[in-house]
Amino acid sequence: MSMQNVRTKVGKYEIGRTLGEGTFAKVKFARNTETGDNVAIKIVNKEKILKHKMVEQIKREISTMKLIKHPNVVQLYEVLASKTNIYIVLEFVTGGELFDKIFHHGKLKEDEARKYFQQLINAVDYCHSRGVYHRDLKPENLLLDSQENLKISDFGLSALPQQFREDGLLHTTCGTPNYVAPEVLNDKGYNGATADLWSCGVILYVLMAGYLPFDEQNLMTLYKKIHKADFTCPAWFSSGARKLILRILDPNPETRITVPEILQNDWFKKGYTPAMFREEERINLDDVDAVFNERAEHLVKEEKENKPVTMNAFELISMSQGLNLSNLFEKQKGLVKRETRFTSKHPAKEIVLKIEQTAKPLGFNVQKKNYKMKLQGEKSGRKGHLSVATEVFEVAPSLFMVEVRKAGGDTLEFHKFYNNLSKGIKDIVWKSEVDMGDKK
Repeated sequence: MSMQNVRTKVGKYEIGRTLGEGTFAKVKFARNTETGDNVAIKIVNKEKILKHKMVEQIKREISTMKLIKHPNVVQLYEVLASKTNIYIVLEFVTGGELFDKIFHHGKLKEDEARKYFQQLINAVDYCHSRGVYHRDLKPENLLLDSQENLKISDFGLSALPQQFREDGLLHTTCGTPNYVAPEVLNDKGYNGATADLWSCGVILYVLMAGYLPFDEQNLMTLYKKIHKADFTCPAWFSSGARKLILRILDPNPETRITVPEILQNDWFKKGYTPAMFREEERINLDDVDAVFNERAEHLVKEEKENKPVTMNAFELISMSQGLNLSNLFEKQKGLVKRETRFTSKHPAKEIVLKIEQTAKPLGFNVQKKNYKMKLQGEKSGRKGHLSVATEVFEVAPSLFMVEVRKAGGDTLEFHKFYNNLSKGIKDIVWKSEVDMGDKK
């Protein structure tokens, strides 16, 4: 197997590290070589989506993103296609997921939770006014920019008006169980707007409580609790917040509070300033069909260079919260998130070999491609098989950074795996002078 890595250029974009991956797409960091701007590119494999009859869903996702021009929604810049892939060029948001903020700090203060909720409702209201329903709103799909403003991402499950049946209702059960409205689980059709509002209510609860209102290991027990809206608010919720959450998490969509009513709510209105922005008059959706057109003039070139992937300062900073680089190089303390990193002065080949030698006895099958590895757990856990992706980057001559990411499975099982992996690879992890000083 060749250990040589490949740097890819697609049109004017130089593709960098992987930011996330799903069943049908990968999201990668990229740089516009003409402007120097950083972007995120969602790469969708054409063959996969044709095989799984996903063309209409991908077209819908692109159309949705193009229709939405709002400061609290991730912006879609352009769509490109090569012979094998579709490239969706998106705004690169640097502040991480809102989920991570809760993961690190627990519950948020009421004023901070209210600010994010106001931005969420503002954006959701705008989407609904354009006939667009997200249907998978949860903290993992809410990003933060460098100014701590909320940005809704991932419209992969969103619905455009074409998806309504003759009864004017949506009929696709989707989303994440803990955040899904009871009427979506009933499969008798539902209103996308009221279903999204339920999810917003769950998000507000999580922001203020630090945990979910409905959280059961058994799916049937979870569904029963959601159907009855069987939950209690913690004692620290103010009466205004408690009353609003009870109105949003109303299991009857007919009597559930609406967005206009939320906008008039006293608790919601405190410190509220609507988003200010200028809309473009007409949005062209012609290129959405063009990306599936095989004619040469619509296709962009994919150029590959045979050289190790190096990571520039901007990419390095983007992986850190704010501009503080220390958390990339400090020792791991306590539990890790769904991804973590360590640095090493050992050669890249040696790093890859050491990870492989440590992972196999832990019960993981290893697939290698260049400096990337996919570790697949042999045993099925709470959420299926644990899948871990690793990638080695050169950040300076003879200094490598290794990213270890959960690609599938349960986060707690990933924590356990990483703790075991750490013990096996401790000899190759770079000990900085600070670390050495701690031991003195």
